[in-house]
Amino acid sequence: MRIIGIAGSLRSGSFNGALLRAAVEECPPEATIEVESIRGIPLYDGDVEAAEGIPPRVAELKERIIAADALLLVTPEYNNSIPGVFKNAVDWLSRPASDISRVFGGRPVGLIGASPGAFGTIQSQTAWLPVLRTLGMRPWFGQVLYVGGASKVFDPAGKLVDDTIRTRLRNYVRGFIEFAGSGR
Repeated sequence: MRIIGIAGSLRSGSFNGALLRAAVEECPPEATIEVESIRGIPLYDGDVEAAEGIPPRVAELKERIIAADALLLVTPEYNNSIPGVFKNAVDWLSRPASDISRVFGGRPVGLIGASPGAFGTIQSQTAWLPVLRTLGMRPWFGQVLYVGGASKVFDPAGKLVDDTIRTRLRNYVRGFIEFAGSGR
């Protein structure tokens, strides 16, 4: 099984990038999580889309998602909601509207996230639900993973150092893989 993992932050020291890398490490051998980036995706502008079409980075990422079995979104939480840069990337990926079913329709999606705050990314993950529903995705609700206190969970180099979170992440990844495989 091939999963595309996308962290919704551009910051090089992102806790969500670190969480995605840890998910790759915890992925069992029957699957792979390929790390993708939203870096290079411009702000959505309908005039740009009309005049120039879909930007090359967006087209490339769309094709990677289409070729995968599932999608893992690793979301930060900014101001108790979805980070604008991450939502912007998904907005581009859903253009033209005729591509929504090809890119997202029925695709299994997992949603996890890390935050320095005590409650992790509960608000951001909740804010993603109407977006995932609108895109026709198949979200996994078997487990949740809201990583709070991320500055204590990851070391300064971005390595996951909390064994409890590692176990929860391993269980999440395995459960998500089983869920994604059940719909094939």
